[in-house]
Amino acid sequence: MAEYPAEYDIDVVLKDGGVVEIRPIRPDDADEELAFFRRLDPDTVYQRFFRVKSDLTPEEIEYFTNVDYHDRMAFVAVHEDRIVAVGRYDRLESDPEVAEVAFVVEDEHQGRGIGSQLLQHLTNYARSHDVSAFRAFVLADNHGMLRMFRNSGYRLTRELTEGVYSVEFPTEPSDESRAVEQEHEKRAVAASMMPLFYPASVAVIGASRNPRSIGGRLFANLLRGRFTGPVFPVHPQAGVVNSVKAYPSVLDIPDPVDVAFVVVPARLVLQVVDECAEKGVKGLVVISAGFGETGDEGRELEEQLVRKVRSAGMRMVGPNCMGLLNTDAKVSLDGQFGPVFPPAGNVAMSSQSGALGIAILDYARQLEIGISTFVSVGNKADVSGNDLLLYWEEDPNTDVILLYLEDFGNPRRFGRLARRISHRKPIVAVKSGRSSAGARAASSHTGSLASLDVAVDALFGQAGVIRTETLEELFEVTSLLANQPIPDGRRVAVLTNAGGPGILAADALESRGLELPELSDELRARLGEHLAAEASTRNPVDMIASAGPAAYRACLDVLLQSDEVDAVIVIYIPTAPEGSDDIAAAIAGVAAEHAGKKTLLSVYMSSAGAPEVFGAGEARVPTYPFPEPAAYALGAAADYGEWRRMPEGDLVTFDDLRVDEAKAAVASALAEMDGDGGWLEPEEADAVLRAYGLPVVESGVATDEDGAAALAAKIGGPVVVKVIAPSAVHKSDVGGVVLDVRGEQAVRAAYRQVMAAVPDGEGALIQEFVPGGHEVLVGMTEDPNFGPLVVFGLGGIFVELIGDVAFRINPLTDLDAARMIDEVKSAKLLRGYRGEPSGDVEALQEVILRVSAMVEALPQIAEMDLNPVKVLPPGEGVRVVDARIKVRPTEGAWLPSRKDLPAVIRAHR
Repeated sequence: MAEYPAEYDIDVVLKDGGVVEIRPIRPDDADEELAFFRRLDPDTVYQRFFRVKSDLTPEEIEYFTNVDYHDRMAFVAVHEDRIVAVGRYDRLESDPEVAEVAFVVEDEHQGRGIGSQLLQHLTNYARSHDVSAFRAFVLADNHGMLRMFRNSGYRLTRELTEGVYSVEFPTEPSDESRAVEQEHEKRAVAASMMPLFYPASVAVIGASRNPRSIGGRLFANLLRGRFTGPVFPVHPQAGVVNSVKAYPSVLDIPDPVDVAFVVVPARLVLQVVDECAEKGVKGLVVISAGFGETGDEGRELEEQLVRKVRSAGMRMVGPNCMGLLNTDAKVSLDGQFGPVFPPAGNVAMSSQSGALGIAILDYARQLEIGISTFVSVGNKADVSGNDLLLYWEEDPNTDVILLYLEDFGNPRRFGRLARRISHRKPIVAVKSGRSSAGARAASSHTGSLASLDVAVDALFGQAGVIRTETLEELFEVTSLLANQPIPDGRRVAVLTNAGGPGILAADALESRGLELPELSDELRARLGEHLAAEASTRNPVDMIASAGPAAYRACLDVLLQSDEVDAVIVIYIPTAPEGSDDIAAAIAGVAAEHAGKKTLLSVYMSSAGAPEVFGAGEARVPTYPFPEPAAYALGAAADYGEWRRMPEGDLVTFDDLRVDEAKAAVASALAEMDGDGGWLEPEEADAVLRAYGLPVVESGVATDEDGAAALAAKIGGPVVVKVIAPSAVHKSDVGGVVLDVRGEQAVRAAYRQVMAAVPDGEGALIQEFVPGGHEVLVGMTEDPNFGPLVVFGLGGIFVELIGDVAFRINPLTDLDAARMIDEVKSAKLLRGYRGEPSGDVEALQEVILRVSAMVEALPQIAEMDLNPVKVLPPGEGVRVVDARIKVRPTEGAWLPSRKDLPAVIRAHR
């Protein structure tokens, strides 16, 4: 029997918002399996076994609970320590790629989506164990099971014989099954979060009469914020808190409690959670610190806390957080201990730092950025940033999502969700730790170029997340996104009453990749009608210092109506004490008339700050003190707009891949290595690459001069001689490479030369010589958090010196591959820069996609360099000249089949 696959022990959210644990079955489940069977309705038993059955025999119990986790597999759903559902498959002896699958769900838990979750986990597990299809036998009147299969999104075939349906479908997910999973995930998580954001009643366990304590401040905020339901203070001694009757325990509260805010010492939290579970509380916000952030003992306490929360079917924010708030007038929930309740608006925010959260709320209030909901997630033991994304995706009060991140729980899940949500709502993020990540020490070009921050940039770039360097920039961008439409393009007009700021704006805009187009004669003439003769109607439009409200109103109206620009920045420097309010009112008036039609920003260069009229009514004009932050915000919005207008791309499949051959080559190599794996031999790497259709040059390994000469003669034409030695990581650095070698004597001499270059030479690789072409790098390295990263860049010996590379998180779409190539500055050479010969870019893109497919299918690959890859002229393809592939056993490897399960809260590990 295989080892118990503990990594598949996972909590999931059901469509009603409840939580169950799904895990592989164990032999010690025998008693609970029998108890589960005895709780089933007789009709449910008949639907599962096709006959009347009153009990399970000891032999059946042993068979059901003892699986080998390969040919026979079963998952159980556990709620409150009881098995409530089982899903299993048994591989068919007649067709080992097909398995028979069966499910049964306890009657009171039917309709919650547990069967669909078990099906999803079984298909995911089966794919990673070479089961390509499932077959199920279902009675014709078992409408619930038939509906589950039909609604799963998998492509089914059904046959009805004597009242029994035979249902068969592939385990490989389809677009439809992915869509079903995503919709379930979205609805389930959103349902589970609703009690936290819209509770009918709340309790503060640890409410205090001390106004300076956290419990005192949080309780006062709930009252001061005019929460629309009752607030119950819980205190073991006090009978009254802030003139509100208090209770010794949540169990003593006579009315229902939806959400409990927990502000007690860490050692008391578990007892409080038990009481909340008994009370039927739906959600917890654990403010208390002293958990995973404190060390091993705290982590163990946090794990106990999570187990209790999950077993009770509750959702929890925290621990070690500052709380949450919801400005919706329907609830007016100020459940945090900070001093600021921000204005209501359309921006949702999550922060991993409680202290920063307080500052963020204060800053949002100062900038008049309206908040819909705010959550301090703390240790993210249960509710994570990914859960919040799913909630905010359909939240009608949220148009913009802000994130302050210190780490990722599940980066691939974040990327999948963010990519989908960003097409509807912009996500702006500050990710700390940029400078401390550093470049990892590695034994390949690809590894040395990768870092955590590279992975973050790749993730955000693929998902359309707007990354800012600072919190200040976060709010600069948000102020624009929350109040103005996304620009349709990069053309910007600048309207100013002073030439200097106009020049600064032009420089800043161009540095952000924005354009200041030449305005047409017709448009300039229309502007000139409202300006003094000394004014300039070129872009930037300088109205000069004498421009008054009428000029601002008329010129701004002309520019906002023009189809020659996509956005307008209007700049005003008060030139006299009087008149400023009138000009501000004129700008706001025009903004209100054109609201939602074209992107408008203002720069109000005054130490007194922007007039209130810019943030009032229909105007909502984002205002900045200087041109540079306005240009930064507009550039970020334009980049985001371009990303959103791009097609999403497709995951490309290739029909000529010999996957089994590649797997066999890797397995054979690992069998010859020690337990940690190592680098493939040249001929082994060759076999893997050829199995994936990668155009590798002809080559062979020689261990003496005669062998080198024989191989060169077999290849024909000029060859390359490369030393093979453990010490020669980068062969050219040690003189271990000789190019363009012709003739037997030259080959022999080259062999002697490279062998003499190192003390540990084991032989030489003899390859055909590919003249000309552009040298590029295609590689892969594995990040422990983000999984495989694919890299493309300028190849050869200069790759680390120049560092002109592009990274993406695997798997790649066709557009990911194309964008990687275009993103690299030196890729202009492939397009024929300044008369240079162009390269076969289409063939290069295919190589990148084949590498992506190989990395996805072979999780044993830990690092890889294809460097150089020669890109030949258009139509002549590419050739992989040198390849290094590092492999290791799959234990501990990145396995996407189990790392990216939808609706996962957190694995029990």
